[in-house]
Amino acid sequence: MIWIVGAMLAAVLLGAAWVFNRLVRLRNQMRGAWADVDVQLTRRHDLVPPLVAAVRAYAGHERDVLAAVSELRDQALTIDGPARLAPVEAALERAVTRVLALEEAYPDLKASENFLQLQRDLVRIEEQLQYARRYYNGAVRDYNDAVQRVPDLLVARALGFGLGEFYQAREDERPAVRVEAGR
Repeated sequence: MIWIVGAMLAAVLLGAAWVFNRLVRLRNQMRGAWADVDVQLTRRHDLVPPLVAAVRAYAGHERDVLAAVSELRDQALTIDGPARLAPVEAALERAVTRVLALEEAYPDLKASENFLQLQRDLVRIEEQLQYARRYYNGAVRDYNDAVQRVPDLLVARALGFGLGEFYQAREDERPAVRVEAGR
């Protein structure tokens, strides 16, 4: 009889260890996915100063647009966490799009190889960022599903596994951002 109880206790402990290890793997996958998003955001943030400088050389009187982009970039660098960062990044996307739209008003800017290269780099980064965000949100979904599912829920609550944050912009911050590479 003690053997059966011992075997059952061992099975429960092994099951809890398996659940714990799976939750740790999913949490680390979610954190790694966020790091990938952060890398792409950093790449975009690194492109903003040279983009602003290139545009300023041709369209210096567009101070408001250029200042907004620089200010939003600086804000984004100080914010952590997907939920707090998403609105600032959405605003930065819109502001960068306005800067890129200045190319139509300034033919010299449209002909600048430096500006065109920055524009192409930005398009590539935006594509990679979109993929990284989707992957991150998928990792958060998988992790949150595991944390909320029985019997994993019991282990998760006992060991302090909380829910992950999705990266999403609010409804009013989702207008389509159109970025086109120069021809």
